[in-house]
Amino acid sequence: MPKPGSIASIGDIAQMAYVPTDFEGAIDYWTKTMGVGPFFLFENIALDDMKYRGEPTDARFTVAIAYWGNVQIELVKPENDAPAHYNGEFGIKDRLHHVLILTEDFDSAQKALDDVGAETIVSGLFGGSRVVYADPGAGEGGLVEVLEVNQDTKGLFAVMQDAAKNWDGSDPIRSLS
Repeated sequence: MPKPGSIASIGDIAQMAYVPTDFEGAIDYWTKTMGVGPFFLFENIALDDMKYRGEPTDARFTVAIAYWGNVQIELVKPENDAPAHYNGEFGIKDRLHHVLILTEDFDSAQKALDDVGAETIVSGLFGGSRVVYADPGAGEGGLVEVLEVNQDTKGLFAVMQDAAKNWDGSDPIRSLS
């Protein structure tokens, strides 16, 4: 059982995220070599009320998400150079960038991040849900994303996970933008 107030106490890892140098090549690798798919593409998105270290930013990015069992694999492609967690100090490529934890109790999750001294790098809203990317001290490659889930989020993720269960390799990229 995770220590109360720790990041692990927020919940299980739901996603491993990467920022590949070659976005299309990474999708090809994950679908053909690893057999993970289909990927759902969210193009040129921005978080509502997005802030980078407390300052407004107009960062935009594209993500592709697929399920490998119960874990999402997310591939991220920055669409501009605006300050964000995908460039600058945290802009590592081609290795683990961050993990995602889903929560229904965002306030408790934020408290757990605060309790361990995690620095909020990016905050905002995605589909009306609060999201934060925090650095608990690991620096690049060690960010933790926490997303507040609601019925819409749960429904979307269920559709994506169901698509992966019997995926036969066809239609490896599906657009949701």
